[in-house]
Amino acid sequence: MVSEEDHRTVLAELHRLRTRVPQLTGALAAGVDGLVVAHDTPGVDPEGLSALTAAALGVSVRVADATGHGGLRELLVRGERGYVATYAAGRTAVLTLLAQDRVNVGRLHLEGRRAGARIGELLDAAEAAARTARPAERPLGAVSAAPPTRVRTTRTPRTNGADARTATDS
Repeated sequence: MVSEEDHRTVLAELHRLRTRVPQLTGALAAGVDGLVVAHDTPGVDPEGLSALTAAALGVSVRVADATGHGGLRELLVRGERGYVATYAAGRTAVLTLLAQDRVNVGRLHLEGRRAGARIGELLDAAEAAARTARPAERPLGAVSAAPPTRVRTTRTPRTNGADARTATDS
C-alpha cells in the first residue's frame, strides 16, 4: 500500500512527464501485481490498463528470460494510432506511457526511463520503510525457517499399570 504522500509524489512525476513529452496521452504507475499506484490517463480505465500491463509484463519477462537477455527493462507496443511503452520502475512497479503515433520514440524512451527510475526509487524506499515499520508477516502457507517445536503432553495411563507410558518414556 502506498501512502498518500507517496501517491501525490508519483502523480506529480507523471504530470511533469506529460509536460516534458507533449505527445503523451496518458501515464500510469502500477505494481507488478496489476494494482494502480497513480495515474494520469484521461479517457482510459486505469484499473484495466494496469491489469493488462501486468499480464503483458508477465509474458515479456518470460520471453526475456527464455532468450537469455536478462531481466525486463522495457516493453514497447506500436499500434496503428500510437504507442504503449512500459518501463521497469524499481523492483515492484512499472511505468506505462501512452503516446501518439507522432511521438519521438527516442525522447519517449529517454524520459520514460528517467521517470521510471525516479518512481522506482521512491516506491522501493517506501516499501523498505513499510517492511521495517511492521513485524515480519508470514504469507498464508509459508513455511517457517525455525525448527518445529515439540509440545510434550502426558498420556492417560491404560488400565494395566505395567503398560502405562508417558511422553517422556520413549
